[in-house]
Amino acid sequence: MSALARYYHSLGYIIAGYDRTPSPLTRQLENEGMAIHYEDNPNLLPALIDFVIYTPAVPKDLTEWEVLRQRNLLFMKRSEALGKISEQHYTLAIAGTHGKTTTTAMTAHILNASGRDTTAFIGGIANNFDSNLLLGKDSNSLLVVEADEFDRSFLHLRPSISVINSIDADHLDIYGDRQHLVKSFNEFAQLTQKQLIVKEGLEIEGEAILRFGFGNGNDYRAEILRSEGGTTDFCIYSDGSKTQIHLPMAGRHNVLNATAAFAAATQVGMKPTDIAAALETFKGVKRRFDVRVYNGKHCYIDDYAHHPEEIKACLQAVRSAFPDKKLTLVFQPHLFSRTRDFMNEFAQILSTTDELILLDIYPAREKPIEGITSAALLERVNLSDKKCCPKSELITLIDSEKPELLVTMGAGDIDRFVEPLEKLIITW
Repeated sequence: MSALARYYHSLGYIIAGYDRTPSPLTRQLENEGMAIHYEDNPNLLPALIDFVIYTPAVPKDLTEWEVLRQRNLLFMKRSEALGKISEQHYTLAIAGTHGKTTTTAMTAHILNASGRDTTAFIGGIANNFDSNLLLGKDSNSLLVVEADEFDRSFLHLRPSISVINSIDADHLDIYGDRQHLVKSFNEFAQLTQKQLIVKEGLEIEGEAILRFGFGNGNDYRAEILRSEGGTTDFCIYSDGSKTQIHLPMAGRHNVLNATAAFAAATQVGMKPTDIAAALETFKGVKRRFDVRVYNGKHCYIDDYAHHPEEIKACLQAVRSAFPDKKLTLVFQPHLFSRTRDFMNEFAQILSTTDELILLDIYPAREKPIEGITSAALLERVNLSDKKCCPKSELITLIDSEKPELLVTMGAGDIDRFVEPLEKLIITW
């Protein structure tokens, strides 16, 4: 939403918006000249409005929503607005239940660093741009866009090239089961006009699909050479050639993300050597294996992971980068329905930490579900060092324990603790 706000603001539109709570991102939007308010109060709405862009995460009982509806204005979902923009560009769309934000940021950075005029909508703050929006120089720029499967949003896009990173069961409140999720991804694949790039093993149907992964027989095959200290050296084999890459990130999942971005970039004519050079300067995405403090004595990493598979990938990367440190994880479950649907999976992967601190479930758009709480999840975790903690007590708890390796994780408002924790840890 904020990237769209920035995009339309760059075109000269006057932007106003509502969010539930202030954040560093909303403060940035205000500093850029946009009027953001945090109270559900129709009196704070502008008198003159051309059109309204909204996210399905907004509850329909919002008073402002009802007032705006009565004005008979043009309404567009976030995904519809993005779809309209994609129709005007040669578009590379990056989809997948996991990995799409990092892969989108990598692809945008590769193209931009190689001198290609690029516009990009990214689902997180790319550190190379310090923004979730990269603006091209003119209307003919390539468009790189994160294709979100939530609420079937990506079906509004008309990409020339598509990447599909993963299809793990998620958003079951929307899809019901994984079978319907896979069906939706195949519908997205059919919208792709030129080239599909799909991770090995995914159930995507179509002709002339390029596959990537670690296995032999892939069109883009990755082979890890070395992984230590938060960096990874690996090779990509494609078209009979070998490209060696130094990636300043840890984790097999990030090697796959980089391989997907490599494949997408080659499909628009980028040279493998230029791609490798760009990936070596990739600075990552805020809240995606985001190393905030690393001073030898203490390390603090923040991550957006909120699905069991994402948590598993992140923790594996943490263990590979810092194998000898005691791992303390602060996790905020996201959505009552997701916690219910994956209760056992969450408990299993959270049991692999050394110490677990659970915050209350972040409800987002949902009402509570009876019996689904962080305490109920904690009971299933097979770990001796575990506890629930109110958000109001988290900073004090962390300061008293002074963990040597701290990871905060979740998609809710746990991000509000990142800067305070960073400032705290560097004082120890």
